[in-house]
Amino acid sequence: MLERFKVPEQDRVYVSENNIREATEAILRHSGVPAEEAASSTDVLIKNDLRGVESHGVSNGLRRYVAEYGSNALNPTPNFKVERETKTTMTVDADGALGIHVGPWAMQQAIDKAKEFGMAAVAVKNSGHLAGCGYYAMMAAEQGMIGHCMTAGGALQTVPPFGSKPVMGTNPIAWAAPARNMPPFLFDVATTQVANNKIGLAGRIGADIEPGWIAGLDGEPILEPIPAPKIGEFYSLHIGGTRENGSHKGFGLALMNEIICNELSGFGSGPVHGNPGGHFFQAYDIEAFTDTEKFLDDMDSLLQYIVDVPPAKGFERVLYAGLKEDEDEKDRLANGIPYHREVVEWFESYCAESGIECNLR
Repeated sequence: MLERFKVPEQDRVYVSENNIREATEAILRHSGVPAEEAASSTDVLIKNDLRGVESHGVSNGLRRYVAEYGSNALNPTPNFKVERETKTTMTVDADGALGIHVGPWAMQQAIDKAKEFGMAAVAVKNSGHLAGCGYYAMMAAEQGMIGHCMTAGGALQTVPPFGSKPVMGTNPIAWAAPARNMPPFLFDVATTQVANNKIGLAGRIGADIEPGWIAGLDGEPILEPIPAPKIGEFYSLHIGGTRENGSHKGFGLALMNEIICNELSGFGSGPVHGNPGGHFFQAYDIEAFTDTEKFLDDMDSLLQYIVDVPPAKGFERVLYAGLKEDEDEKDRLANGIPYHREVVEWFESYCAESGIECNLR
């Protein structure tokens, strides 16, 4: 995470992983989510926070989900319907489930099929926010596989090159691959310049937005630094920002994501139908392609080669996707997760009103 998105030292409240996990599970149960699913949903959010991906942890996500459960926009007790299934594929109607409710189950279905048949994919439609694709890709890596995840909910947020109105959502994608001794590779990004949730983080801490990250409501890229606007006051720009800097590449990635998550699942066009959208989970069994032990050694060699690259002037080291996340997780498990005091205050206020025990300080 860029420094601009991190909680300022004076506003940090360090909370143990166990305490924030217990409070989050209790809040989800209070919203009607069964205990087992509340635990698995919580794990998605807390793992994001442990890995330094606060934009998709409890800070932004939980209060949104509580509000959506409260308004009946989400189904806390869904009945997943398998609409199509083969030995290596599955299409599931999630019955209005939150993405973090159906996501762990769907990814495990893909992993289990891949263990038997080499590779597998599960498409999910009619579901809410997924809270970061990296968690699901890492599920496969933690079970000795290569994992892939995409989501295409929340259309009409991002303007295409030369466009004045939004079409796509932020359409995130993630890949993860294990190694033997090096931290696993974990690449988890939106297909926009910056995820909308990170704009929310910037707003909470008073950080500016960089030129070329977002557009005004007329579709024109904003090419000077500005304070972080609120959701609804801007449109996102695809990776590249402007056509001259390659925004057609980000748009193409987002469009392919849309096709696989929504059209392939049978949901139909996200921009036409709006929410809820679709997700896609894929797992590759390494042994089906090559010797697993050799793969793990080769991954170590590759990742070590990258970190050994001499840094350019003014920089401390070269990173690969997943290295800093692994370091953050180890540090935060030992020393606590640094939440913004406003986030902790929200937890305490909600828990007090709901009669939930909350020990975060």
